[in-house]
Amino acid sequence: MYQLTLDKQDFLNNIWQKKPMIFRQAFKNFADPIAADELAGLACEEEVASRIVVTQNDGKDWQVINGPFEDYDQYGEENWQLLVQAVNHWYPDSQPFVEAFRFLPDWRFDDLMVSFATPGGGVGPHIDQYDVFIIQGEGRRRWTVGDIGSHQQRGGNLTSPLIENFSPIIDDILEPGDMLYIPPGFPHQGFTLTLALSYSIGFRAPSQQELMSQMADYLIDENIGHRRFTSTTNAAGKGVVAQEQQLGMMALIKQLTEDPQYYQTMLGKLLSQNRFELDICEGEPVSAAELTDAIEDGAVLKRIGGLKVLLLENDLQPRLFINGEAFAFDAADAELAKQLSDQTEFSGDALQALHQSASLQALLLELLKKGWFYLADANE
Repeated sequence: MYQLTLDKQDFLNNIWQKKPMIFRQAFKNFADPIAADELAGLACEEEVASRIVVTQNDGKDWQVINGPFEDYDQYGEENWQLLVQAVNHWYPDSQPFVEAFRFLPDWRFDDLMVSFATPGGGVGPHIDQYDVFIIQGEGRRRWTVGDIGSHQQRGGNLTSPLIENFSPIIDDILEPGDMLYIPPGFPHQGFTLTLALSYSIGFRAPSQQELMSQMADYLIDENIGHRRFTSTTNAAGKGVVAQEQQLGMMALIKQLTEDPQYYQTMLGKLLSQNRFELDICEGEPVSAAELTDAIEDGAVLKRIGGLKVLLLENDLQPRLFINGEAFAFDAADAELAKQLSDQTEFSGDALQALHQSASLQALLLELLKKGWFYLADANE
């Protein structure tokens, strides 16, 4: 249903994480995957992360109000924008749209953010530290993008996401189906010209802080990493730490980061987590017999929106990482496990094959129990 018209290999070779670019009619005959009133309804839910940004003082200031929201009448007919995060978690009909971007790996995928904006609405000039594709739905928006470099935060406030105005290298209007790609570090700003729906597909990689924090937590939780620094070299001074000793201590950390037995579990758990809450399917646990009956009746096994099911290449153990947890499977089932990480739903022979594997059948029952997967009728 949603087919990107861009040359994906050329994009990955020449544009990805290198430069911003507009792609005209990236989606031909684009149809909004969600309506404005449905988006507004999602923002009324407490579990859903949402915010309204009101443009003030002739476009010089912005006020942020966090959801949930009961009504929108007070905001008028212009100069505000509603943003709803992780729409793919809560609105299953958006999944076909998300699938169009799975030529990039799932571990990078952050979420689908959808915005409804009135004329004059926007969030101000800012810089994101992740890759983002902005697809224009209904309406028209003007986008400006600046070059990467040193940019001052607005008003000298180091905690503000806003920056001072910048000189644009892109200044253009997006029409329905057009797409703007922005790599990390490039300042940008959207100006709404008419009532508009926009879709932001974000891709994020872990920071040094996140990696170090996760590594430390893993070492503590597993009670490993007790090796201490040793040295026979001393500095020429009672209060001096020799350069060689400094490097030797840091080498202890480097050894941990180069040994798969220390970093693989940490990475798998970190990369399979989500920043936003998932729409867990609550229900009664399914028995093996009930699963068998459901499959024979033509049921479809689906994963909930936003759930990440990851494999690590050359993992020391046969396991899947799902929502921050590790799940082992028999090595003989590696090919089936890869299908479980690649596909978001199963039916017919593909589901039967998973069910007939002893290790993966046990995993399916556990995933159903956790509410991360669910059974649906074939026509749903």
